[in-house]
Amino acid sequence: MTAARRPDLHPEVEQFLAVLEEGFPDVTRYSGAELREVISGRRGPLERMPDMRTAEDVIIDGPGGDLPLRVYVPHGDPASARPVIVFAHGGGFVFCGLDTHDEFCRSMAAAVDAVVVSVDYRLAPEHEAPAALEDMYAAVQWAAGRAAGYGGDPARIAVAGDSAGGNLAATVSLAARDRGGPAIAAQVLLYAVIDDDFDTESYRLYGEGYYNNARAMRWYWEQYAPTAGLRDSAYVVPTRAESLAGLPRALVVTAELDPPCSSGETYAQRLSDDGVDVTAHRFDGLFHGFLTFPQFSLTAPAREELWGMIRKLVG
Repeated sequence: MTAARRPDLHPEVEQFLAVLEEGFPDVTRYSGAELREVISGRRGPLERMPDMRTAEDVIIDGPGGDLPLRVYVPHGDPASARPVIVFAHGGGFVFCGLDTHDEFCRSMAAAVDAVVVSVDYRLAPEHEAPAALEDMYAAVQWAAGRAAGYGGDPARIAVAGDSAGGNLAATVSLAARDRGGPAIAAQVLLYAVIDDDFDTESYRLYGEGYYNNARAMRWYWEQYAPTAGLRDSAYVVPTRAESLAGLPRALVVTAELDPPCSSGETYAQRLSDDGVDVTAHRFDGLFHGFLTFPQFSLTAPAREELWGMIRKLVG
């Protein structure tokens, strides 16, 4: 039986959560490959909207072999080179890819006026941590060397990601700092999976009945980093880092009804305490993943807020 939700939710949030709760599969019942098939079967045709000047699929040499990227260049003729956003999609480290986040990346590229590089990183459980992080790092290296060819400014490379992708944006920022580059100007963490602490206030309040539940979150971590040894690394769980000093300025976005919300807010505070310029923004009354549901009525105004914050961050 689904846990009772808060009675004060926006009616459209209540309605959308009910649809998600009923329709989204219990991920713990499947293998990674089976789950990808189930998710893929639910997805509609790729609409390729909004329109871009170019949206090019490229293959680069990654640490595990061929690494697919999709590079979005919006319309317009900027007087100067655009910022570059290297983006990692969500999906529990297990599913989703370039197509699931195609509309979001296009919308971000158009609204921010940025070159967006979406990364089709290796998925768990076939590829355990830190495979996805190393793919993200390779994509940032590629962007630093090649983005100028797409009208991007290599001095203004940001990393971004939602959910599990937010983890990769955070951890690649640590890796770039520790490895001496490439230089990352900003990090955008969207309801990021920051750590494996399942006993925070938001997990206690919203761990069941709000679409992204605690049981699924535990399962995702078991796929990506099944051993304690893997999770000891700051390149897997960024809160394990001794210091966050010297990281790029950050935009940390959380959703109130999301189990990882408290961890995201704590990470933002720790970044600030370690001297990083941080903007923390919580979308009250909203749930995990809402930014990638354009059909949800409250997504558009929330995106407008988000795009404005990103423009300020990378501008």
